Amino acid sequence: MKFARFTHGRRIAYGIVHADSIEEISSTPFLPYERSGVVLDLDDVRLLAPCIPSKVVAIALNYADHVAEMGTQAPGHPVFFYKPSTAVVGPGDRVVAPDGCKQLDYEGELAVVIGGVAKGVDAKRFEEVVLGYTCGIDATARDLQRIDGQWGRAKGFDTSAPLGPWIETELDPADLALVTRVNGQVKQDSRTSQMIFDVPSLVAFVTRYVTLLPGDVIMTGTPAGIGPLSSGDAVSVEIEGIGALEVTVSAPAAAE
Repeated sequence: MKFARFTHGRRIAYGIVHADSIEEISSTPFLPYERSGVVLDLDDVRLLAPCIPSKVVAIALNYADHVAEMGTQAPGHPVFFYKPSTAVVGPGDRVVAPDGCKQLDYEGELAVVIGGVAKGVDAKRFEEVVLGYTCGIDATARDLQRIDGQWGRAKGFDTSAPLGPWIETELDPADLALVTRVNGQVKQDSRTSQMIFDVPSLVAFVTRYVTLLPGDVIMTGTPAGIGPLSSGDAVSVEIEGIGALEVTVSAPAAAE
């Protein structure tokens, strides 16, 4: 099942996505809901980020080939950082480079959407707290990351966490194709089976330290092939079994 968040006219709602339509539901997919009977053409709605997380927990250095291209060593345990809820945007939105950024990079990722309150979750029971999966982009101000030495500004700026197009609930995340394109050209081409720490391990590790709430997101890291973006570029991340998320890139507001 695919859950999407959308706007139609002045209304914002959640719905179940079918082949070419969306069926509105009475609540969010994180609460008991009923099917409203209202069915709209997908072409008549605008898809939004499929959830509004209280936080995004993003995993660093989780593909060996990306570790190598960054010139560092693989961590002995998952390393995570945060993106605030204000970083989240949806399909068709803009990623706006933060003030002072001279190198904005793309990082395509599988994103895990949490469906219930999760604390101290055993890896073998991770599915009990996962609603589903979506595509994500970890937009990174690489030069600011180098300057600061910590990642709050470089990875947590407004618009740095595109998510979408919807949440796919019927999916095994173990071995999915992940392809990132910039202006139609393939830049990243990998599989989630290449992760150093798989999804069950990540859910278990993160929830040892952080309580995750319904709608929170774990971004699972990016494979090799990261690179810089320019204003006007279109970036898409396509993940097998989910679909594709595409956003555009803008220079900082002051520079436009």
